[in-house]
Amino acid sequence: MLSGLIGRKAGMTQIFGEKGEVIPVTLIEAGPCVVLQKKASEQEGYDAIQIGYEDIKEKKLTKSLKAKFTKIKVKPKRYIREFRVSNPDDYEVGQELKVDIFEEGSFVDVCGTSKGKGFAGVIKRWGFAGGPASHGSRFHRAPGSIGASASPSRVFKGQKLPGQMGNKRITIQSLKIVRLDKEKNLLVVKGAVPGASRGIVIVEKAEKKS
Repeated sequence: MLSGLIGRKAGMTQIFGEKGEVIPVTLIEAGPCVVLQKKASEQEGYDAIQIGYEDIKEKKLTKSLKAKFTKIKVKPKRYIREFRVSNPDDYEVGQELKVDIFEEGSFVDVCGTSKGKGFAGVIKRWGFAGGPASHGSRFHRAPGSIGASASPSRVFKGQKLPGQMGNKRITIQSLKIVRLDKEKNLLVVKGAVPGASRGIVIVEKAEKKS
């Protein structure tokens, strides 16, 4: 069975559980996706299918992609991803895949790109305490000493320093599917999902929870 779909984060809200508890949830528009290519281990070295999501105008495609979609007679898609499957022959090129591959109450891993927050100092980026706030200290929000004296006379790899914050690929594991709307292709998962609203996410069946 296919393990996941491409989708968009629709936003966050809250719902009430059976006992009246408030549950924070994220709405994800998962699919519909279309099978674009089958890859068998005999030719490619692994079994997988390539799927596409969200229509795009043909004039925005490169020549190679335009030829690909013309050959398989499928509307051009903006996002293309591969998913491993045990038997690619279970799928056909042009087949539509919807949110019904998931089940209500099961768990999923959601991968997305976190919000970019630009260049940040060590206090905002890593939670450093900083120096005294009073006048005259001359040490307020600086990183402080990062060297290692005469030996080994270098900065250790992985040192926490100022730099770009956010805009990274992040996977949140084992989010529970609270509700599932097959007509609107909506997944309602408990908890937060990385990225801004309308951002692209990959939803896959959880590796650590069934």
